[in-house]
Amino acid sequence: MPEQSVGVDIETLARRLDEAWENREPIAPLTESDGLAVDHSYAVQSRWTEMRLERGERIVGRKIGLTSPAMQEQMGVNEPDYGSLWASRYFPATVGRVEIPADVFLQPRVEGEIAFLIGRPLEGTNVTPQEVLVATEALAVAVEVVDSRIEDWRIKLPDTIADNASYGGFTLGPWSRALRETDLRTLGMLIHQNGQPVVQAIGAAALGSPARAVAWLANKLTSFGVRLEPGDIVLSGALGRATPAQKGDVFVLEAYGQPPLTVTFV
Repeated sequence: MPEQSVGVDIETLARRLDEAWENREPIAPLTESDGLAVDHSYAVQSRWTEMRLERGERIVGRKIGLTSPAMQEQMGVNEPDYGSLWASRYFPATVGRVEIPADVFLQPRVEGEIAFLIGRPLEGTNVTPQEVLVATEALAVAVEVVDSRIEDWRIKLPDTIADNASYGGFTLGPWSRALRETDLRTLGMLIHQNGQPVVQAIGAAALGSPARAVAWLANKLTSFGVRLEPGDIVLSGALGRATPAQKGDVFVLEAYGQPPLTVTFV
């Protein structure tokens, strides 16, 4: 993973994020308080993840952020990023329904995505979407709860990278092998919040295709000496805008050919 950069206190910034996560108290943007740049930010993310692993956390996969034009516009950035999926914030659904505690988050937002279950090692500098699908065991619809330790979501790209790509938590619908045969670019997705439609999107919103987003991730990880492994879950990025969530909200995600996924914040 990235080495510590000269002039940036990687340890201090990682601890600051960790304390914000644990105490649920947001902090000032690191780009403002410490002049954090992109070339330092993955080192901060890596160190923060190491801290959590030392306390018993597990990594169950990776998440890709900022893949859709809508999300890039909403966050004021112009390229994707990635983070780790921490097992402590995986909320398993039962028969398409899950309750997620609202009070573990600071300022949560909901995104609809496509998840990939990796079936064979995937690495390289020129991984293609086709290679991604060959290496994929199954796919599922997913709801990611994005959250930010940065005050009022005033993030620039280095802020969200350091902040584990604004990871909050996630849940999944049932894994489907049939989805591997679907043209993911045209897969439609609809999200209702408390009975009202709030997001309508298609797979092409994620870098042209969710499989292309996962290919980007595989290539990016290779530059850090890391590869996607069998059993890894990959959230391929939001297909539309992130919707603010609060206690009492009920979200229903629907995608063509898949059972609905209902998420209730309690």
